[in-house]
Amino acid sequence: MPELYLGAKLHYEIYGPDAGAPPRLPVLLLAPGGLRSRIGLWRHTHDGRARNWPDPTVELARARQVVAMDQRNAGQSFALVGPQDGWDSFAADQLGLLDALGIERFHVLGACIGSSFALRLADLAPQRVASAVLQQPIGWSPRNAPLRRENFQVWVDGAADRLAGVPPAHLQALEQNLFGGEDFVFSVSRDFVRSTRTPLLVLAGNDVHHPAQISRELAELAPHAELIEEWRGESRRSAYLAGVLEFLDRSEQPPRISA
Repeated sequence: MPELYLGAKLHYEIYGPDAGAPPRLPVLLLAPGGLRSRIGLWRHTHDGRARNWPDPTVELARARQVVAMDQRNAGQSFALVGPQDGWDSFAADQLGLLDALGIERFHVLGACIGSSFALRLADLAPQRVASAVLQQPIGWSPRNAPLRRENFQVWVDGAADRLAGVPPAHLQALEQNLFGGEDFVFSVSRDFVRSTRTPLLVLAGNDVHHPAQISRELAELAPHAELIEEWRGESRRSAYLAGVLEFLDRSEQPPRISA
């Protein structure tokens, strides 16, 4: 199982199509699970239940190379925690991994917190992100605000061994840097979404952690966005995969020039 040392020890896995498949841009997969975001959570929930969507490490990899990773201090990845850490720390890990793999331009598929990671990448490296699929994005709402602190503490408790010796002040700073704004999707502003040229495919959320109104607002604000409201479940597997793959293909085509 590959690991990469870039100031953080990053665990990643690469999957790809059979030899002879048409060359296409690879897809960076940023898994769901909050700060516990790791590769296995594409396949199952924290408590082991099967996901009601296709596993992209299997299904997308039939057509494209995909790069999946455990985020820092989740799964098999590790990094020190400093008071300056926040969204840009995760983005530096993600871009550093792609740099080490020789990947310049790519698509990104992020689920849950992975959608906020993806939007930060589109902000910091717009020339590299060909498109972003935002699968049930997280975002602030009056209903989920009380749960944010609770979820952060669950991550701290679960990562206690690797966080041993980290000053409490550093953890408090990390939480503030990530979620202290208590607005929108946390990692970028509404103004950024209004201005981004990156094509977005938004697969709508439908629960307290992934508010439907956040998905709709993303799709309304972004100038090049598509929204799919219903995409989960066995009956929609084929449509989900076809929709994602068609979106990726369209995003690689040069824009049409009007006469």
